[in-house]
Amino acid sequence: MELYGEIRRQAAQAAAELLAAAKLEPGDLLVVGCSTSEIAGQHIGRQSNLALAQAVFSGLYPVLQAQGVALAAQCCEHLNRALILEKETAARFGYPVVNVRPQPKAGGAFATVAWDSFAHPVAVEHIRAAAGLDIGGTFIGMHLREVAVPVRLPVSRIGDAVLLCARTRPKFIGGDRAVYCDDLK
Repeated sequence: MELYGEIRRQAAQAAAELLAAAKLEPGDLLVVGCSTSEIAGQHIGRQSNLALAQAVFSGLYPVLQAQGVALAAQCCEHLNRALILEKETAARFGYPVVNVRPQPKAGGAFATVAWDSFAHPVAVEHIRAAAGLDIGGTFIGMHLREVAVPVRLPVSRIGDAVLLCARTRPKFIGGDRAVYCDDLK
């Protein structure tokens, strides 16, 4: 359908633009929070939609894979915003696995689609991602490294959902006499 194709295109565009703006490298971790209710023009948590989640996932995941960037799919508040990762990614970062499997109404449609799409999905409680896409006001900030910097992209919505993005950078330390590396800003 046309709607799902447009959602897929918007998600792919947002992922590509954020990868470029955040200067993500292979091995980096990107967190995505996604409210399919908001994409559909409803209030967050009211209308979980697996087809919309699949459109978002199928748009952004291949872009991330092509760059070697790992995806962390944030669950909803009913699972305390736990994250779905590939088992290998959780092990590489040293994140302890917890025992839960997302469902559309307890974890969210996007996390459910990620679980069903990953080769070896696991859930973890906390991560420190290099960047993130927040589709529909899902509050991904708790899963970003310090220091988070807002990123404005040409695509500002996915469907009806507001798209907020962030990248992270190293802290500036040292005060007035310090000299900083321009490529790390």
